[in-house]
Amino acid sequence: MTEIVLSELAGGVRTITLNRPERLNAMNPALVAATAEAFEAANGDGETRVILFTGAGRAFCAGDDLRDHRHPDSEAEARAVTEAIQRVTRAIVFSDKMVIGAINGWAVGGGFEWAINCDLAIWGEGARAFFPEVGWGLFVTGAVTTLLPNLVGLTKAKEMMLFGDRYTADELHRLGVAWRLAADDRTLAEARQAAQRIAALPGRAVADMKRALNDAAFADLERALDLETEATVRGFLDPETSSRIAGFAAGD
Repeated sequence: MTEIVLSELAGGVRTITLNRPERLNAMNPALVAATAEAFEAANGDGETRVILFTGAGRAFCAGDDLRDHRHPDSEAEARAVTEAIQRVTRAIVFSDKMVIGAINGWAVGGGFEWAINCDLAIWGEGARAFFPEVGWGLFVTGAVTTLLPNLVGLTKAKEMMLFGDRYTADELHRLGVAWRLAADDRTLAEARQAAQRIAALPGRAVADMKRALNDAAFADLERALDLETEATVRGFLDPETSSRIAGFAAGD
């Protein structure tokens, strides 16, 4: 059976790869759980000095897999779904290890959030990203209500989350979301080169740098995660949300 998330270590660089290329690495419960487990294992591994996060095939992560979507029918289930996705965010943002993103193809919804969670992300020139959540009656997770305004400004963050417009890699680079751009066929290689440079640095100094900068810049990260959880739970329990998602999945 093909592993849904791959984790490989070479030269201190742990590469975590979403591995549902036939579904554009869209999120289902198994992928979300496996991604969290891979990051948590990497965080606890002394030989892993830096983490490289990418997706196999034509996309980084196309967000929720609507073909596999099972709409939560209780508050407890809605909360569990949201917290499962945020478990990955916590493993990235609160990690002592730098996380380098290699973002290829589509990064949608939760996939876009995970890309933003990365400390430094190299985007392929052909990559695209957007947030569809509000249009479905849901809400973003992944602490992006704090992370994104710090990158693009409050007004632009509201625009990006509210309208669900699609952004090119070049636009995201100019906005400060993408650290660097690379040719699509060079994205992973250039991200690996950056990861190798970080792996060669003193680990404790890198960890202290990440923690100090994140604590100073994102003092309300935990509060953002809590607010996002409550908003997403309310969205899941709104009858209009399920009808909108069903309509989108059917192509209406």
